Amino acid sequence: MPKEKAQKKFRTHQQAAQGPGAQRPGKSQKPAQSQGMTFRTGIGQHILKNPGVVTKMVEKAALRPSDVVLEVGPGTGNMTVKLLEKVKRVVACEVDIRMVAELQKRVQGSADAAKLQMMVGDVLKTDLPFFDVCVANLPYQISSPFVFKLLLHRPFFRCAVLMFQQEFAQRLYAAPGDKLYCRLSVNTQLLARVDNLMKVGKNNFRPPPKVESSVVRIEPRQPPPPINFKEWDGMTRICFSRKNKTLGASFRHSKVLEVMEKNYRVHCSIKNIPVPPDFVCKEKVTSLLQDGGFEQRRARTMSIDDFM
Repeated sequence: MPKEKAQKKFRTHQQAAQGPGAQRPGKSQKPAQSQGMTFRTGIGQHILKNPGVVTKMVEKAALRPSDVVLEVGPGTGNMTVKLLEKVKRVVACEVDIRMVAELQKRVQGSADAAKLQMMVGDVLKTDLPFFDVCVANLPYQISSPFVFKLLLHRPFFRCAVLMFQQEFAQRLYAAPGDKLYCRLSVNTQLLARVDNLMKVGKNNFRPPPKVESSVVRIEPRQPPPPINFKEWDGMTRICFSRKNKTLGASFRHSKVLEVMEKNYRVHCSIKNIPVPPDFVCKEKVTSLLQDGGFEQRRARTMSIDDFM
């Protein structure tokens, strides 16, 4: 009786790409397979693969041969290699050591290899170096803290061309009265001019994210406005806590009044200013709002000049 032929076993394409040492996807960070590289979407790894979009971002940065460029999240280096062709040095900050090795291997032996400086670690926990321009396809979950780290950085940089989630980008340049106008809009526009450059569809990334994206150009205001940003941020936090409420209602909230009175007394103590024995915080706040004509105003309709 003839023997039955054994069936040949073939590995699937995905198994071949993973290889025997590939890590299994975890619950908190979902890796995505593409051309042998496992991308960790849990930390925002969505590689910009469209060379046309990369070229436009580099062009909008108006780079000079003498520039030092900061790039955050360079990934496999699609943007980095374009930047290296045009500037004196690129400082690339990357948290994933696999991507660091991939990028270094990509530029190794090239004429521009000496222009690349790698910073390994979390950019939010790292002191930013000197740079002239920032160009980046940012991990979207660090968008807000990174924008303000950037805008409070000294010395001033010339501009930043950044990729964000589309809704976040819209909040950055929203005008008073717009649906997305918020505290982020006011705080950003106080410190910088923000321009929307282009929309970028999700299919321009590998792996594609779940949201659409936009590229914006941020240019710091020089000189910066003469305000204490920490105090300004505290004020706008109160104003936009319920942006459809009147300012009078927002500032008369008991917890807000309690914090304001405590801060005022500390301020007076430091400055050696006597506090009147009959001082009542609620009455003082109401008086100031009425005198300025702001008691019935709503934060969502107010410009930066109004807040100033």
